[in-house]
Amino acid sequence: MSKHAKPKPQEAEDNTIARNRKAFFQYEILEKFETGIVLTGSEVKSLRNRDVSIAEAFARPRGGELYILGMNIKPYAMASYLNHEPLRPRKLLMHRREINRIIGKVSERGFTLIPLALYWKHGIAKVSLAIARGKKLYDKRESIKKRDADRDMKRELGRRR
Repeated sequence: MSKHAKPKPQEAEDNTIARNRKAFFQYEILEKFETGIVLTGSEVKSLRNRDVSIAEAFARPRGGELYILGMNIKPYAMASYLNHEPLRPRKLLMHRREINRIIGKVSERGFTLIPLALYWKHGIAKVSLAIARGKKLYDKRESIKKRDADRDMKRELGRRR
């Protein structure tokens, strides 16, 4: 490295913009995918401010392509009249073979596409999608019991040290 070359700035360890924390409780996750997303300039600015919610979002096929619906990206305050619509459908970017495979699985009864996380990867916004099946009430009760048991075990292990 020459003496005038600047080292590259280190990216933050946590590049996560938003997480769907309820997804693992409400759904049984079967398969995960990483996709790109088509955004406008003011949406990117809002994502940098982390003004986004994916808790109510889901993805659907339309015309052989995948779109994410219900993702709320707040309007960017400094965007003037060129601001975006907060709940507009946004196109997801995937390879054709992956899209066809996902559409085939989602067309089966009981499966849905939900976003798990929204994050930056090499400066590009990515969405982690999952094919999921909704949990029944008794499945949720088992998840609560398991979570409580894990918490109690960690608490006991912490006391023994």
